[in-house]
Amino acid sequence: MAHTKSGGSTTNLRDSQPKYLGVKLYAGEVAHPGNVIIRQRGTRVLAGEGVRVGHDHTLYASKHGVVQFGNKRKTRFDGKIVVHKIVSVVAVA
Repeated sequence: MAHTKSGGSTTNLRDSQPKYLGVKLYAGEVAHPGNVIIRQRGTRVLAGEGVRVGHDHTLYASKHGVVQFGNKRKTRFDGKIVVHKIVSVVAVA
């Protein structure tokens, strides 16, 4: 006898693996070059000073410093002003 039900007659046998998205380094934490700050799908959070964007939109530190979060006002082509989240890595004085 079969140990599992036939794959063609049920839709409950598949599940995708978790992607572990989200913030990995929070504001005030020390970042080293290459440290992942945020894993995201699409650019929900923009890269600021000292931060680079990976091919899968992951934000990572490009220099030593402390992580800072903030907002940035941008004007769209239709004149609408939108506020985006932005993350930066600022050198410690």
